[in-house]
Amino acid sequence: MAKLGNDGLAEVVAKYPKHFVGWSALLPMNAPEAAAKEAERALRNGANAIQLGTNANGIPLDAPQFLPIFEVIAKSSKPILLHPARTRDMPDYPTEKYSKYEICSVLGWPYETGVTLARLIFSGIMDRFPDLKVIAHHLGGVIPYLEGRVGHSFDQLGARTSDEDYGALLKSLKKRPFDYFKDFYGDTAVEGARAATVCGIDFFGADHVLFASDCPFDKEKGKGYIRDTIKVLDSLALSDDAREKIFFRNAQRLFGLS
Repeated sequence: MAKLGNDGLAEVVAKYPKHFVGWSALLPMNAPEAAAKEAERALRNGANAIQLGTNANGIPLDAPQFLPIFEVIAKSSKPILLHPARTRDMPDYPTEKYSKYEICSVLGWPYETGVTLARLIFSGIMDRFPDLKVIAHHLGGVIPYLEGRVGHSFDQLGARTSDEDYGALLKSLKKRPFDYFKDFYGDTAVEGARAATVCGIDFFGADHVLFASDCPFDKEKGKGYIRDTIKVLDSLALSDDAREKIFFRNAQRLFGLS
């Protein structure tokens, strides 16, 4: 199914180049070996990115079976589009069976995005594949808003844990945990919220933010989010250079677009 879908996307982009500048591939993550082969095939066939969920049927992305997938993507120089994948089956409390009130997506998605970025760092994946580029949808989830905790608390990794030697893990990393988070990318799909946009751009910097609107999931079928996102960006004191990077130059560079 992934192969059929990816080939279909490639055909649509080739047929309508004025409407679509590129495409991202999906992988059969329930079959890691097949997923690695499909990633290699799709990227060779012109995919501009690989989209991954923050988990694969509940399995974290830093599980060993997924390493070949990251290796293929890293070698391609194309980015990962990381989208949250938390469902109702992941309850808000261990005493409950399901997440209530759509908390799993409204609050759980930003949380899980941050969790996945942390797992990519502390599992050693980002050290193992230093050229890997990860674009975290929705401006990096909770990470920009928790900048103080991410910096201060992860600098003390191991101080609160006695059953695992996180202190040794911290020393094994090639740089400060906070710096890895700054190396990720985020997009502006935050429903046109000004405070979130300002926070995300301030955290990642203009070189690591890409325009996105979450179209077409608002009540105006895309028009509202696009309009509101542009309005917020236009209201910010950004240089012309920074504005161009966010609106299109970063995408051109990361996706290999002309």
